[in-house]
Amino acid sequence: MNISIPKAVLFSLFFYITSFAQNMQEGFSYLENGDFEKAEVFFENTLKEFPTNKTARLCYARAIGLNKQPENALSLFVQLLKEYPEDLEIQLNYAEALLWNKKFEEAKSFYEKLITNNPENFVAHLGYANTLSNLKIYDSALYHVNKALTISNQNSGALLSRKYIKLGLANEKISSKNYEEAERLYDEILIDFPNDKETLLNKANLFLISKQIKKGEAVYQLLAQENPNLSLNGLSLLAHLENKDKKALAIATTSLKQSDTISEKTIVKQTQERYVQALIWNRKYKEASQEIDTLSQKYPNENWVMALSATLAIYQSNFNQSIQDYETILKNDDHSFDGNLGIANAYYASRKVHKAYEAVYKTLEIFPNQNDAMQFLKKLNAEHTPFVEEKMSYSFDNGNNIAFASLTQLTIPTSLKWSFYSSYQYRKTENSVTKVFATTNDFMIGTTYKFHPKASFTLHSGISNASSFTNSYSQLLLHSFFKVKPMPLQDLEVGYKREMQNFNSDLIDKEIISNHFYTNYNISTNFKLGWFTQYFYTTQSDSNTRNLLFTSLYYNFLVKPVLKGGINYQYISFKNQVPTDYFSPKKFHAYEVFIDFLKDENSTEVKRFFYNLNGATGFQFIEENDKQWTYRVQGKLGYKFSDRLIANVYGLRSNIASTTAAGFTYNELGIRLKWYICKEPIFKTKKTEE
Repeated sequence: MNISIPKAVLFSLFFYITSFAQNMQEGFSYLENGDFEKAEVFFENTLKEFPTNKTARLCYARAIGLNKQPENALSLFVQLLKEYPEDLEIQLNYAEALLWNKKFEEAKSFYEKLITNNPENFVAHLGYANTLSNLKIYDSALYHVNKALTISNQNSGALLSRKYIKLGLANEKISSKNYEEAERLYDEILIDFPNDKETLLNKANLFLISKQIKKGEAVYQLLAQENPNLSLNGLSLLAHLENKDKKALAIATTSLKQSDTISEKTIVKQTQERYVQALIWNRKYKEASQEIDTLSQKYPNENWVMALSATLAIYQSNFNQSIQDYETILKNDDHSFDGNLGIANAYYASRKVHKAYEAVYKTLEIFPNQNDAMQFLKKLNAEHTPFVEEKMSYSFDNGNNIAFASLTQLTIPTSLKWSFYSSYQYRKTENSVTKVFATTNDFMIGTTYKFHPKASFTLHSGISNASSFTNSYSQLLLHSFFKVKPMPLQDLEVGYKREMQNFNSDLIDKEIISNHFYTNYNISTNFKLGWFTQYFYTTQSDSNTRNLLFTSLYYNFLVKPVLKGGINYQYISFKNQVPTDYFSPKKFHAYEVFIDFLKDENSTEVKRFFYNLNGATGFQFIEENDKQWTYRVQGKLGYKFSDRLIANVYGLRSNIASTTAAGFTYNELGIRLKWYICKEPIFKTKKTEE
């Protein structure tokens, strides 16, 4: 902010020095025109001839103060003030010198006395307003700059100060998410300064933060009149926020072509940066890498180029490279926003959560309440905040089986390494024809220990109490598994699960215990293709065994919302065939194509809906029988009431054979609630170490 007020003070000075014989008009012109170095020389020479002249001393002090010597200037004004304690011009200049030296608290106290003694002094009110603005006391600053403007209507210096006061106040409103008030302040500035570029850019940023895409587009269209590339770069980013990445790349490409004709280096760099970002958004990694290599040669060691390299590395899951790039950025500038928040994201992606916390806290120390950093911290906290989840369901099939189930789960993370879990499930089944029924009550407790950023172990154990039409019993429940990331873009889970077969009343009555030894393995790629494989080997208390293999090859068509599709294959084989007890083929094959459309609840904004629609169809082959057409449809619709409360309803229907029956249709309807018990983790995240 320009806190000097030379013109106003100079007008006063001109009246003040008319009684002096010597001609200092040349020096005044230097001061008024901002040629402070010449003014310093002029008044220095004047003081050699007239060393006690108050006006020359005052002007010399102003000249050196405005010529990057604020401390020396303040010393001179202090001496003048001692000699002329009641001189208003010296008082005003002394107060301004306090601002030059960033002694804002002292300036505040001094200006308050000046205003009390001189309530209609324009310079005093304007200086006080600038002081308050530097102290971020914007409401009072606005009052006093408006007071100055009532004294000197349409004064250009006061209007400029009011602009920056309102910009600061608007930024404060944005931090408190009072977006409407911020927009009003920007509109007021634009009345004083129509089409002011700085204000329009701040207004466009407001609409970026608040995701008001259409309003943002309108602002960037206004900017297009003065700077087409600046406008196109903004429109490209808005298209990305709308998940229209192809459109974003098309706009960025147009901007890049037009940048050949402009000379403003800052805009040229911004245009090149946006083009590479758009390539990355569109997963055109080879082209992006080539562009970054070219830019690195042209702009060696510049932070914005290294930030592009770091972003590309994250998209390609090369997190170590991304961290190295951001570390280099922070060595160059430890206050870099891109460097601090970027490395926080890179640490998080590599599951170094404690370092992610440290980095985001540092970001917020440098940039208090910055929206992107606050959202990142909120995401981190949500993963480590205690929550309770309730799920209730009702199911029925064409075998006349109906079931009602209620599942309550409580998860309490106690550190970045440890999380504890408990659950209770009640399930009641009944056959509407035979009238047989059964109930189960399952109690589980457990813990998860993260012993490495990319590896964890989970152990859950408990008791199942069952009661059926001929039998009552209790059995041990157990579920333990390791989760690891053996390589980037790969996830592996290996585990053991002991459970009771409780699909219907007959199975509960038979007290069949299943011991599952399983593995899940998923491979993702940077070219949208993925492969998931699951294998189960099961031994049962009735001496039967089962092999189950499921594999899925899929392709990601969209990222936000997720749209993927592919083909599935399933194979099941039982050692013994007991069709009167449960579905147990010697040989079972199923082939299907599927599509999945998903808006993830975790990335959904508050007071917005999330959803999932999954459908599949194909054929199954049981033993040597003819193929059978299969289908399954599953849907979910939810709403995010707040950061702490979400709810959804769901339903599914399928005619695919299961381990209980063939040639049947199964239906399930349910509701789910998830509530974060606390506002944030119950442990200190800032100093926690993994």
